[in-house]
Amino acid sequence: MNILMVSDVYFPRVNGVSTSIMTLRRELKALGHTVILVAPAYGQGEAEEADIIRIKGSPVLMDPEDRLMSRTALKALTQQLAHIQFDIVHIHTPFLAHYTGLALARAFNIPCVETYHTFFEEYLYHYVPFLPKALMRYVARYFSRQQCAQVDGLILPSIAMDEALKRYGVSAYSQIIPTGLAPSDFNECDPAGFRARHNIAADRPVAVYVGRVAFEKNIDFLLIMLAQLRHTMPDVLLIIAGEGPAEGKLRKTVSGLNLTDHVLFVGYLERATELPSCYSAGDAFVFASRTETQGLVLLEAMALGVPVVSTAIMGTRDILAAEKGCRVADDNPVAFAATLESVLNNPALRQQLSAEAKQHALEWSAPQMARKVLAFYQDVIAKTN
Repeated sequence: MNILMVSDVYFPRVNGVSTSIMTLRRELKALGHTVILVAPAYGQGEAEEADIIRIKGSPVLMDPEDRLMSRTALKALTQQLAHIQFDIVHIHTPFLAHYTGLALARAFNIPCVETYHTFFEEYLYHYVPFLPKALMRYVARYFSRQQCAQVDGLILPSIAMDEALKRYGVSAYSQIIPTGLAPSDFNECDPAGFRARHNIAADRPVAVYVGRVAFEKNIDFLLIMLAQLRHTMPDVLLIIAGEGPAEGKLRKTVSGLNLTDHVLFVGYLERATELPSCYSAGDAFVFASRTETQGLVLLEAMALGVPVVSTAIMGTRDILAAEKGCRVADDNPVAFAATLESVLNNPALRQQLSAEAKQHALEWSAPQMARKVLAFYQDVIAKTN
């Protein structure tokens, strides 16, 4: 099968959508299929790949990490790709990629599916805070209904996302298929070396957050929680791995809460070895986002045997529902701090959760999820024919 993917984001832009696309592309190619990806050029020395078409663009005003792809270059894709007999278009983001994917599907007379990766009802407000939150929710719901009605099929990463779209009135043909995880991606790690490189004592209790440092990730909640936990665990440390638009505000919060000696920002980390080492350097992985459609970082932590302490809101519910390898915390800082402390202070519990976490992560196999996506493609093609 020849598959054309279109996205407004991809590596070197680090986020869950980029990871999801990378994983799916790799697994589909391993099954013998051709996957061409259209994505932005970031001008950051990204390696050339024959099956990735990079589109030049400009930084997005409210989020300069992202790129707004050139409309002229996107329109030229129809002629540029006309020599390939594509079977389906798979859209991954709802901006220019959405409309480009629709146009290419029409031009090639093939079906078009879309993965709904982002819960925009909560997301938009953080980037346009000067407009009323109720208005932003209305806009997000309106565009979600409109865009979902324009495609032939929807892939949803979690039950929570399916429920949300049904509340919006979306009735498009859909299937819940989470992003899979390849445990082989998280084999090489050196937690002791990571601690040594960052001058962290071997016996210091450490919690780790990995992800985009963005407003919608609710990291300020973790800082308030940490300020509470510090009273009973005075040497506790929170590592924040990632970058993003909220970093400046969070650093001010750290200073204001007198947490300078308790929070370590390490930025983006090399994915093959340094990122797994960071995960594994933690005694627990912490997460409190209210906008996740899945929460892939929880699975990455679990694959490495790191116990998870997280709220169970939106897509993270699916991963945490089995209560394996994790402790689900209430959505308030005091209760979260108490749950985290119960894990950090109990080596036997951490060992038990670690074993559970590794086993649970195996249930989210990337090859298995790719086969489900492939079957969905075939169903959509059959329906449209």
